[in-house]
Amino acid sequence: MDKKYELTEDTITCYGRTLHRVRAIKSFGGVQAGELGGYIENEDNLSQEGNAWVYGNARVCGNAQVYGDAQVYDSAQVYGDAQVYDSAWVYGNAWVYGDAWVYGGA
Repeated sequence: MDKKYELTEDTITCYGRTLHRVRAIKSFGGVQAGELGGYIENEDNLSQEGNAWVYGNARVCGNAQVYGDAQVYDSAQVYGDAQVYDSAWVYGNAWVYGDAWVYGGA
């Protein structure tokens, strides 16, 4: 599988966890190669497949997963065991956490 992003050395701490800013290494969806994204704890948080992306200052950590064509942006946070997938968007100051699932066209 070709990777679509990499973790950078730009880090922040969130809920006692170290999160890394992501950088696209190839163009996909509306993301251009070299574009910086938001912050994730590890590659399990953001799928390397599909067009899913974390933008800006958005944060994804813990066992949370973003995949499919989902988008997390602005200052949104996804953590715990939450999942954001299909074509769902989480944005603004929204927090998705615990066992929550956001999916479809939500």
